[in-house]
Amino acid sequence: MPRSPVGRETDRVDGRLKVTGAAEYSGDYRAPGLAHAHLVTSTIARGKVTGFDTAAALASPGVLRVHTAPNNPLRLYGITGQAAAFAETYIPMKSDEVHFHGQAIAMVVAETPEQARDAAALVTATYEVLQPRTSVTDEPRVPAGPTISGAPSSLNILAPGVGSIDAALAASDVVVEAEFHQNMQHHVAMEPHAVLAVWEGDDRVTLHAGAQIPSAYALGVSQRLGLPAPNVRLITKYVGGGFGARVVLWSDTPLAAAAARELGRPVRLVLTREQMFTLTGHRSHLTQTVRLGASRDGVLNALSHRSVAERPTTMSFTMTPAHSTSDALYRTPNLHVDARMAVLDIPGSRAMRGPNEAPGGFALETAMDELAVATGVDPVELRLRNYATTSPSTNLPWSSKHLDECYRVGAERFGWANRSATPRARVDGQWLYGTGMATAIYPAARRAGFAVGIRLREDDTAVVSTGVSDLGTGGATVVAISGADALGIPMQRITPEISDTYLPPGAPAVGSSNTHATVPLVVDAARNVIAELKRVAVTENGSPWQGADASDLRYERGILHGLGRSMTFGRLLAAIGSPGIYMESSPLLGAPIPGYVHHSFGAHFCEVRVNRFTGEARVTRFTTVADVGRVINAKAARSQLVGGVIFGIGHALLEENHLELSTGRLAGSTLADYLVPVNADIPDIDVHMLNRPDPLLTGPLGDGTEEVGTASLGARGLGEIGTVGSAAAVGNAVYNATGIRVHNVPITPDKLVEHL
Repeated sequence: MPRSPVGRETDRVDGRLKVTGAAEYSGDYRAPGLAHAHLVTSTIARGKVTGFDTAAALASPGVLRVHTAPNNPLRLYGITGQAAAFAETYIPMKSDEVHFHGQAIAMVVAETPEQARDAAALVTATYEVLQPRTSVTDEPRVPAGPTISGAPSSLNILAPGVGSIDAALAASDVVVEAEFHQNMQHHVAMEPHAVLAVWEGDDRVTLHAGAQIPSAYALGVSQRLGLPAPNVRLITKYVGGGFGARVVLWSDTPLAAAAARELGRPVRLVLTREQMFTLTGHRSHLTQTVRLGASRDGVLNALSHRSVAERPTTMSFTMTPAHSTSDALYRTPNLHVDARMAVLDIPGSRAMRGPNEAPGGFALETAMDELAVATGVDPVELRLRNYATTSPSTNLPWSSKHLDECYRVGAERFGWANRSATPRARVDGQWLYGTGMATAIYPAARRAGFAVGIRLREDDTAVVSTGVSDLGTGGATVVAISGADALGIPMQRITPEISDTYLPPGAPAVGSSNTHATVPLVVDAARNVIAELKRVAVTENGSPWQGADASDLRYERGILHGLGRSMTFGRLLAAIGSPGIYMESSPLLGAPIPGYVHHSFGAHFCEVRVNRFTGEARVTRFTTVADVGRVINAKAARSQLVGGVIFGIGHALLEENHLELSTGRLAGSTLADYLVPVNADIPDIDVHMLNRPDPLLTGPLGDGTEEVGTASLGARGLGEIGTVGSAAAVGNAVYNATGIRVHNVPITPDKLVEHL
């Protein structure tokens, strides 16, 4: 076959469209008779709306409708079943009850977006105000419930004869205990949430909107609108970032769709940047306490990780920061994790890139660095001394794990051997330099219930179809690469067809699972379509193999061989008078493999400099080595890992939104106030991938002798592994530079300067 594109530095198939501005995002689509909507949001966090003054808005130029809660003709309904896990618990604008500051309580529809915006500013509301519940430390705490994987969020494993985790800690030679705190953090994707709703009659709607799980999103919309599921079509071809915020069906899409149905015209709704902070989710505000007990040479005897996070009244996301961090990383005979939550009147929280693992990794990996200091053991060596060869919480083996190699390769690439363990040992003028490291881990979940279809066409090209969403991660290119590899034809002859719910249901673009969920489906669909090609070759009139046995035929490089004849699949299709043949992947593919756990791993190494007069911290060098299975597209994979590390640097040094406890208002809901890393904050990031195929996660690997379309590639997802642990590497480097340990992120100058 031609050289496979798998693992090469491949340009994105949609790259030119994006850089030239030709790619159309949700807010770019137009429709005849288009009207525009703008939301009005609450200025209290808890209570009821008692009235509206809409006279001025209704008299404004171009205004078509002013809808207010709860007195409006919009037909919206509750969501039940599996779709309820991906939606808010209340019906937008159905009740007069206010659940959080910034909730949508009214909507103006006008001829232009400017007219809708200006009229919305004229709508005023009166309230019955109640005191909001806003503090994770003051409100009653409830158990978090199952983790995102279904495992219990509380776990207590004790060695024989040990009565409690406290007893295990008390019996340890060295004990490290630290409490960690972080405020809310936000996704702030480049593209604001936008939706265009176009109805066909009163019972069928096409939506253009960003979604990470298009099939689940469309199902939720169908229930919100009271429609049969097949009557909702979602097109989400280009998405300007998700990071978890586009997993959930928020209030904007149902409201826009209901407004379009009521008006009888297409309606577009684009959220403002400030509305994005309250209406599309955030990473939870939480506190964590980590306690480590070890021998004097750094071998763990006990690990305890407790947390308290927010549980907004309108969203059911469970924050369990010890999951896939403290319960998965290090060998210890005594392990205790416990996650609690406090019910609060605040905007809905949701997954944000490395949702549990990023904050959990910061706490655990900072505490491990403190243990390294307390025992005098090098941080890399400390982690190797506590290396787990089976899962600490389940005792099951990993499908693949090469974390020890990540440590060794990363240390060599970074120059870790030249590091001084003594804080403030390296000074250059007004700058203190330091280095730190941390471990990365992220689960690799298998998912069933999704599909890929492949159509072989008579022009010797193929269309690979799946309703997966590409959030800018290169998903369409992965589909093209894996299709070319599975069919053994050049990538130029593959057309990826994605991001439409009228296609086979695509794997979720969540949990770093898109690649390792989609690629096996492509392989399986290729296997099935090749088998169908052989079947028609021996059964259809016009085929040179009619009447032969399909087992006598072999497919290679887009060509069918057998019985002394050869023919491309396109020529065969033309010969039998067929425009193409189409087959999908097997419906049960992707079910979990019993007896194994699946994770990706990595090691981060970081150098920072801290100004000894101002407390300003700057990252100067960063190296990440990742064990993420076989790499499908080296260029996109490196970009994803770099992006994940940048998320971690923002987590460590810049990002937080303060919640006003008395009002429930988020104080920093603009990009002038909520700081994210920019180019000047980020050095060149050295990324290395081990490229070790996972032999079990996606099926048995091939040895190169099998027919194309029959062997797993052994890929794993990698979108979030760069985020996990990178904030801790920065924080540990800050300690090494200054001797100051900061437990509350972000590590801002005020937390350093008073101790310098």
